[in-house]
Amino acid sequence: MSISVIGAGAFGTALAQSHATDGQDVKIWARNPVTVDAINQHHENTTRLAGVKLSESLRATSDLAEATEADHILLCLPMQKLSAFLTENKTLFRGKMLIGCCKGVELTSLSGTSDVIRNAAPDATPAILTGPGFARDIARGLPTAMTLACDHKDADGLQQSLSTSVLRLYLSDDMAGAELGGALKNVVAIACGAVMGAGLGESARAAIITRGFSEMQRLAAHLGAKPETLTGLSGFGDLTLTCTSDQSRNYKYGFDVGTGKIPDPKITTEGVATAQAVANLAEKSDVDMPLTRMIAALTRNEITLSQAVEGLLSRPLRKE
Repeated sequence: MSISVIGAGAFGTALAQSHATDGQDVKIWARNPVTVDAINQHHENTTRLAGVKLSESLRATSDLAEATEADHILLCLPMQKLSAFLTENKTLFRGKMLIGCCKGVELTSLSGTSDVIRNAAPDATPAILTGPGFARDIARGLPTAMTLACDHKDADGLQQSLSTSVLRLYLSDDMAGAELGGALKNVVAIACGAVMGAGLGESARAAIITRGFSEMQRLAAHLGAKPETLTGLSGFGDLTLTCTSDQSRNYKYGFDVGTGKIPDPKITTEGVATAQAVANLAEKSDVDMPLTRMIAALTRNEITLSQAVEGLLSRPLRKE
């Protein structure tokens, strides 16, 4: 099976590298011709994954029609740009298997990745690839386990096609749960980064992870996800990784906020928009998510970090 990766960010490049190293036929689409030339001529994505030598068999293209000729298409685009991209090019995705690798909730529609794909490219079949995997680890060939969520009749075949010798995919039929886990953990990671950046300590981070996970489970259950999905790789696994490493863009964003530094606006931090979207979704659904609301307010500069901490600590005491 041929594979195309749409989006040459760090994660998209890493997935393309993993499959190309395994001998699969892989193309990666990039809008920027400089990125295309760097991958094809120098076998390195110098802007997004500098220092990682890419397989010479990996070919980059800026021709979207060429890229979408593949059997399986991995969508590695920013969540907030996915709908517009698919709508603009939906004829190219007709009849295709589209595997969403975005982690977030769309701010305008409050939809997850699979619903965005269904609405913007109704003639395509959606699947979700998510879980604990940093781009540099995957690109370097380090062992990684992730979740492939799909309700397609040939889900087993898709699992086999998208797994590699070092990228182990576990199959789930709960797309809603898988994508919610991947989206919501980014919000908790911002909170953890802020806690550590402000010097509030490891104990405070552990409390944030625990209470954040509780919020993730609460909203997922309300939206019909399976509880066991959130305890797996796409939920607890991804949460653990993202909240404990500065390789995470969301954790790094929070850390900068905690230290009083202005986060780099050029870096896509999905958890910022997701916090706002999920806070709105929780309010509409009448689901209690105090940590998410605090992060949404913090990232909109409506409150300070001190006010956020005070607000959480002053909540009424209750049973766990």
